[in-house]
Amino acid sequence: MEFENILFEKQDRVGILTINRPAKRNAINKATRYEIREVQRLVEDDPALGVLVITGVGEYFMAGSDLNEFGRMEALEAYHFLNTLAQRLYTRFEELDVPVIALINGLCLGAGCEISLACDLRLASDKARFGQPEINLGIIPGSGATQRLTRLVGPGKARELIYTGDIIGAEEALAMGLVNRVVPHDELMASGLELAQRIAAKGAFALKMAKRSLRMAQEVGLTPGLAYEALAETACFAHADKAEGVDAFFAKRKPEFNK
Repeated sequence: MEFENILFEKQDRVGILTINRPAKRNAINKATRYEIREVQRLVEDDPALGVLVITGVGEYFMAGSDLNEFGRMEALEAYHFLNTLAQRLYTRFEELDVPVIALINGLCLGAGCEISLACDLRLASDKARFGQPEINLGIIPGSGATQRLTRLVGPGKARELIYTGDIIGAEEALAMGLVNRVVPHDELMASGLELAQRIAAKGAFALKMAKRSLRMAQEVGLTPGLAYEALAETACFAHADKAEGVDAFFAKRKPEFNK
């Protein structure tokens, strides 16, 4: 499929979505968002894909929303946009049954940071920079940062980043738990794909159950969360991958899970 603002390719069981608007520092407009939504559908419909990776072309991850478009919206137009092509679009990454990994290769601001927050894992280049600078425009992050950032780094750090609009480096992001790892810039793609392939080699059903259970941990209390986890584990026990995994363990061989 041909796209104008993104690139999408597959390497074995890993899909790679790359934002491709270098002249705009990979800021995303509506057209880009529609293309991202199409990739989400492709991933949903492709059982051969086990992991989705998101990154940006060149020296940028995503510099936020394209203000030539977003900055001129009226209030009700912005509300509709947030509910369809922003909050809803990013939440869809959480709802995909495959893990989603952000490879943050450079500037990661505003909407770009909010997309990364909706990913399962975040690996950052040592050149990456992060921030939610919306307050400097007289607005707030409206695509999930007030909620996801708070859950990820705690209310104190989330308030500091959102109230000040400050931009921080990769090491500070790592220290506060905003990213999982920081790697040398030139090694980011190789490190990220190695991790993605390693995860994609696991049983697809178990990964799906793990992702759904982990998401429940953020949305419900402990008691219903544990109940969901027990049901998910029971489903794993009923799946052929469980028998294969146990047999492979005792036979001291690599398991051949269903894909």
